[in-house]
Amino acid sequence: MNHIRIKISIALIAFFSLNCQFAALGQKSKHNFNQGYKGYLFAYFTGNQKSEEAIRFAISMDGYHYLALNHNEPVINSSVISETGGVRDPHILRCADGKTFYMVATDMVSANGWNANRGLVLLKSKDLIHWASSPINFQKRFPNQDSLLRVWAPQTIYDNVAKKYMVYFSLKHGSNPDKIYYIYANKNFTDFEGEPKQLFFSPDNAACIDGDIEQNDDKYYLFFKTEDRVPGIKIAVSKSLTSGYELQSDQYVQQTTLPVEGAGTFKLNDGSGFILMYDMYTSGRYQFTKSTDLKNFKVIDKEVTMNFKPRHGTVMPVTLKEIKKLISSYTTADIVLRTVNEGGIVRNELVADTVKKKVLRP
Repeated sequence: MNHIRIKISIALIAFFSLNCQFAALGQKSKHNFNQGYKGYLFAYFTGNQKSEEAIRFAISMDGYHYLALNHNEPVINSSVISETGGVRDPHILRCADGKTFYMVATDMVSANGWNANRGLVLLKSKDLIHWASSPINFQKRFPNQDSLLRVWAPQTIYDNVAKKYMVYFSLKHGSNPDKIYYIYANKNFTDFEGEPKQLFFSPDNAACIDGDIEQNDDKYYLFFKTEDRVPGIKIAVSKSLTSGYELQSDQYVQQTTLPVEGAGTFKLNDGSGFILMYDMYTSGRYQFTKSTDLKNFKVIDKEVTMNFKPRHGTVMPVTLKEIKKLISSYTTADIVLRTVNEGGIVRNELVADTVKKKVLRP
């Protein structure tokens, strides 16, 4: 038998076969909340260098343990999809039809300055691999935007009343504070209809950025970062998607005293609650918290692992078929071998049979 004895990641081998202990994570729950989804896709960027301002993907089977695809390298070329050559803050969404995917991202290269971007990028895919893109420059697209300085952190949500997809983001004009606006996308998700309207009105007129809306029961929970005297993440709640948001309380929901931004919430597939994660951007790490009511949050950092360091991103549930597709598209033998030296992953000695193309424990 021709074989090589190597040190390799047990977790990645499990990814290839989609069995063993890693895939089994999706089967351990006592809940039967959402049997259609077996894992999660995390879309993120990694930093302020131009090479880092690009969309990356990672996969998890349980929402707690994540492995980067494509060896944590971009899955989409920023220079192809954007005006500036860089994108940040990706938000990914499954459409109401269940088989189409939308992504939005900030069109920005931070080296040009924090007041130097004027737009965002709309992306659309049928398979999570191939993406059509439409960059939109707000100063070119809309009237009366001469004083616009920046367009940050877009997200998308389906409006069940309007039967359209709503994109929301923050805009800063001149010396005014950042404010969260919304607009509807056209049916092809290539452009917008109408003009931006303000979504949330801060009681103290403080700057508000990084909006993230999670629906629970009959209410919409808008997580956002306020830039008032003590910056942090707060929640405004409304029974209407597009109006009436009021602060749930004056309390901050992050469970740290360190600076944070980029709140992202998602429901766990097993029905056990919600994850609120956020970017601890001065600390070089993410913090994960868990809640059953979107009011009280508990830090679960000790339960979370990842072999990459994300910046502002979002998580979407995916099916087993979609996981297989992502793995087959973004995982190669070279990537497996390069993963050998990464920290935070359990390793064992395995035998790779290069003839039968199998990997076995000796």
